[in-house]
Amino acid sequence: MISAAIMDASTGRLATVMTRIAAAEKAAGRPPGSVKVIAVSKTFGEEAIRPLLAKGQRVFGENRVQEAKTKWPLLMAEYADTELHLVGPLQSNKVREAVALFDAIHTIDRDKIAGAIADEGGRQGRTPRLLVEVNTGGEPQKAGVLPEDTEAFVRRCREVHGLSIDGLMCIPPVAAVVAPHFALLAKIAKRIGLRSLSMGMSADFETAIALGATDVRIGSAIFGGRG
Repeated sequence: MISAAIMDASTGRLATVMTRIAAAEKAAGRPPGSVKVIAVSKTFGEEAIRPLLAKGQRVFGENRVQEAKTKWPLLMAEYADTELHLVGPLQSNKVREAVALFDAIHTIDRDKIAGAIADEGGRQGRTPRLLVEVNTGGEPQKAGVLPEDTEAFVRRCREVHGLSIDGLMCIPPVAAVVAPHFALLAKIAKRIGLRSLSMGMSADFETAIALGATDVRIGSAIFGGRG
């Protein structure tokens, strides 16, 4: 069982993050509450998540479908207004489970996945909110559509696969200056006519908010270190 001290620490960190986000919204001239806070609970179990649910946090992110399946069905049955976002890579053999479990998928990056989501969405009668991951740094080892290919890929998602794409997501290279990557993502989204920008994590969410983030993915700043 998680201790009261750890519970207090996590809810205190959440409060601090929310205060910082409100200040960043104000500094950017944005309306209060315009940024969605995704508490990324990967590697943390129910005992770490429940205190945050009790405090009213309702949007969470997971990196892996299999891990999410072990803890979220029961929690979402208890807290029916919870939103669960997949913020890690999606394998084609996990699409059925992902469509059934997640309310949003941030990592669409290839036609095979787009087609599988379209097919599975038709079978299940539901399609999560979908975002395309953009590899803003052009890193060969990283998932994501290259910036110059993003518009064409979004068009194929819409016209070939019949998907509604809500926005774009990026993860800047490690140790990079993040602002140019966030600015590039915002520029691409504006050109294509997409409204949502999933960008910014624990170390850089205020910069992301200044550059238009609508969704910030925050893990350690809320949950603490992962060991």
